[in-house]
Amino acid sequence: RESQNKNLFVLRSLKRDNPQLSEDVVLIRALRDSNLPKFLTDDAALFGGILSDLFPGVCIPEHDYGVLHSTILESLVKRNLQPLPSMTKKVIQLYETMLVRHGVMLVGPTGGGKTTVYTILADTLDSLHHSSGMANNPFYQPVKTYVLNPKSVTMGELYGEWRDGLMALSVRDAVSDTSDYHKWVICDGPVDALWIENMNTVLDDNKMLCLANSERIKLTPSIHMVFEVRADLAVASPATVSRCGMVYIDPDDLKWMPTVQTWIANLGAKVAHPVLTHV
Repeated sequence: RESQNKNLFVLRSLKRDNPQLSEDVVLIRALRDSNLPKFLTDDAALFGGILSDLFPGVCIPEHDYGVLHSTILESLVKRNLQPLPSMTKKVIQLYETMLVRHGVMLVGPTGGGKTTVYTILADTLDSLHHSSGMANNPFYQPVKTYVLNPKSVTMGELYGEWRDGLMALSVRDAVSDTSDYHKWVICDGPVDALWIENMNTVLDDNKMLCLANSERIKLTPSIHMVFEVRADLAVASPATVSRCGMVYIDPDDLKWMPTVQTWIANLGAKVAHPVLTHV
């Protein structure tokens, strides 16, 4: 039901922002924007075929992201990364998912660029916030991140028992910041059925972190829970998965050439300023 409500929100937002589009086009765009981020490359092609069968002859115009797209490209270049269309697309998908979800999972094997995706989005939002004429968009705000690995500590160290754990400390600090800046609590590590189930009250519409000492911390609208999931969600329950927006990042979209190109581009600076070693 919660997922259906989010999809209806996307549909209404698209219709409100694009009153000139027909209902069929708005519906297809809502279905596409809600589902494509979570699909593998092969599944995305099949999904496109299903939409074509359901809505024969309906042409969907490409959405122009304008300054958002150009700023993403600038952010990639500033970090000496390759401005690939596949990477730009994933950053935009993460942006659109965060508009409607406060809990987001970046899923995919190591080497796909999950960290790069949310880092570039953070750079982009910061740049847009300081750009003239862009400050009127409430989502264009600088980002403060809290990164932790839930699997590197015990449950007591993560959530706390008689004193705050890492998660409680991060969320409490984010809640105490009353600015409009984004606060992203990023859980970077594998998901298991033990620690992720304790996040269900945080990820649903209550946005409440329940601690072992019976204390409850209410998340503010500027806080996002981001899960950088290694591998897959095989042990996560449907209740957890349905509460989050999914963005799947496939290493096959990136391949190996961009890594080599970035290494070559940075090689000149390393040769010009070699690290001195003492024997």
